[in-house]
Amino acid sequence: MATATTTTPASPRTDWRQEWHEFEDATYLNLAGQSPMPKVSLKAIQAAIEAKKFPHHKPDSTFFEVPGRIRTNIARIIGAKAEDIAITTGATTGAIAVAHGIQWNPGDEVITAKSEFPLQYTTWMPMQEREGIKLKVISPRDRFLTADDIIAALTPKTRLVSISHVRYNDGSLLDAARVAKACHAQGALLLLDVSQSAAAVPMNVNDLDADFLICAGYKWLLSPFGTGFFWVNHKHLSTLRPDAYYWMAVAGSENFAALNFADPRPADAAKRWDAAEWASYFNFNLVGMDASVEFVANIGAETVAAHNRELIDFMYERLPMDRCIPASPLDAAQRGPYGCFTARSPEKTVELYEKLRKENIVVSLRDGNIRVSPYLYNSKRDIDRLISVVTA
Repeated sequence: MATATTTTPASPRTDWRQEWHEFEDATYLNLAGQSPMPKVSLKAIQAAIEAKKFPHHKPDSTFFEVPGRIRTNIARIIGAKAEDIAITTGATTGAIAVAHGIQWNPGDEVITAKSEFPLQYTTWMPMQEREGIKLKVISPRDRFLTADDIIAALTPKTRLVSISHVRYNDGSLLDAARVAKACHAQGALLLLDVSQSAAAVPMNVNDLDADFLICAGYKWLLSPFGTGFFWVNHKHLSTLRPDAYYWMAVAGSENFAALNFADPRPADAAKRWDAAEWASYFNFNLVGMDASVEFVANIGAETVAAHNRELIDFMYERLPMDRCIPASPLDAAQRGPYGCFTARSPEKTVELYEKLRKENIVVSLRDGNIRVSPYLYNSKRDIDRLISVVTA
């Protein structure tokens, strides 16, 4: 059994920019939308493509080394055990595994929130017809969704809360541990989407106390689109309903010469939810993910969080309040790794967003908010450039 690990901060450095290719004439402030992959990851993919020319040079163990390293480094990032991590094609894959794995009763309630990332609705709305559950979509009582909002919505019928750790549209950070405690007090489960926090917000699964984590890889994990992970609390391995699974998750499958065809059983690990035909060195996306998650695990979420906190605080200090309104918590302790703002009307917000993009300030427009998500390759000079366009 692997032991739980925690992220160790990397040594301070000021030359992160050299780890990426140049952005040409753009100021890239959109990591929460799509991360640019570091050079080390692109180099790894290129090497894997070359290796595909001569697959006979790779031993069978190659099929397991890459996914093994990925699980180990994700475990470092989230403070988990490697065997409790499945490698998926994104956050939705993990949500579907939970949706199909729970033994539902008619009338069971799933709680999510208004303006959540769409996977929450595409996962749970069909389950109302399939399983007879009820999806309850709550709204925040104040400006930002809080643990209190979710806890107040719990009922005796609540079976699962499915929610984001950091909301994609405003950057607000949920007190997940409080929600988990309230859920577990009445026998409900917590599924947490950490796509906008894993590797950018320090975390440990024992502190979060969630039952399931789902995550897309193409954001703060700096991985290719179509990658991700699903973490399941080990105690649920035996309680989730059996389902079809990837053949390489069969116990003993690492010995290709002695595969169990008569009575195959899944290994006592989360890899039974690995994306089928996915976990191999010859999957180029996975090779990129392998290099990327090692890179971010070595950096440490603390490093990213501190860097981005400084830049977003600086942005809010410089933002002209006569024409702009902060749309994220100003208290960094209640905010994820990015910040949002609007103009004084929805129409002016769209105009400002288009103006920024025209000037090659690459940000996102999400749910009516302009989202600014820097990374280690950004500096205050990039924020200055954004502000100069806003104020022009």
